[in-house]
Amino acid sequence: MRYHKVCVELFSYTLPEEVVTTAELESRLFSLYERLKLPEGRLEILTGIKERRVWKACTSPGQQSVVTARKLIDNSGIDPSFIGALIHGSVCRDYLEPATACGVHRQLDLPESSYVYDVSNACLGIVSGMIQIANMIELGHIRAGIVVGTESSRSLMEATIRHLNADQTLTRKSVKPAFASLTIGSGSAAVLLTHEDISQTGNRLLGGVIRARTKFCDLCRSETDQSGGDSMNPLMNTDSEALMNEGVAVAKDAFEDFLQEMNWNRCDINRIFCHQVGKAHQQLLFDKLQLPNELNFSTLEFLGNTGSTALPTTTGIGLESGIVNNGSKVALLGIGSGINSIMLGIQLGTKN
Repeated sequence: MRYHKVCVELFSYTLPEEVVTTAELESRLFSLYERLKLPEGRLEILTGIKERRVWKACTSPGQQSVVTARKLIDNSGIDPSFIGALIHGSVCRDYLEPATACGVHRQLDLPESSYVYDVSNACLGIVSGMIQIANMIELGHIRAGIVVGTESSRSLMEATIRHLNADQTLTRKSVKPAFASLTIGSGSAAVLLTHEDISQTGNRLLGGVIRARTKFCDLCRSETDQSGGDSMNPLMNTDSEALMNEGVAVAKDAFEDFLQEMNWNRCDINRIFCHQVGKAHQQLLFDKLQLPNELNFSTLEFLGNTGSTALPTTTGIGLESGIVNNGSKVALLGIGSGINSIMLGIQLGTKN
């Protein structure tokens, strides 16, 4: 998968103001910890996550996606009339129908000729949307497009805590599948892709690879999607260890193909941005991919796992921090339940 005309113009993100520390979560699970004799601080030690953020109650994903996408447009300097696609790519959405993208598109007052729809692909929804927009640009269908998404973890966090405190049959073994849900944080992210002719940054999307190993699709699964909005009280069941090992195995195979597709060696990569899960996952990933940890840029310590927004948010924060220079080669490594992996290569431009 190669591109010759597409630029990843800009990343944008919005973070909730309310911070929930891991210590606070554990204090709310005091009775469970006491009954099972779990050591205090266990969750932070295992994951490396000190805190995560949550939106105010009753904040809809679409409402926050409008804020993030508008910020993206305003900061880009791109004429909104060029935007021919608006994709909403988060797990969280406003309704089963219509597409959350429709409400976001209306609030942004984008062209009626736009493609407008939702994409659902677990933690890779926004990255999947990036590929679809890149394809439209490369084929000449549109000049620019936005993929945006907002993840809200409050309902999952609250439902998980209620479940863990109420179920007196839980054991040290049976409680494990629920703990991954306590690592989830909230966030919102958007990405603008453009044709090279209208790009003001010259950040070229060079290409990437996609890999699916769906025989492991049952390692991380939510309850049946029966309704939208605040009426959902989801629970997730995650075999964290198996998901980590199988996800990294998929990524290892994909990464070798990625290097070949990009015609890169490991030493050509100046910076890597990954989906943010936990410190054990990141360490294993870099070990298996034979990459130095110095290439990694991490946000999981203070954001947790923000689902589909994790990779674009981390990339946006990293680029803003100035850790890469013009001309740098950047790898975006995405792994999501399913199991799917998407890896993209970007070379930063020299335009101002």
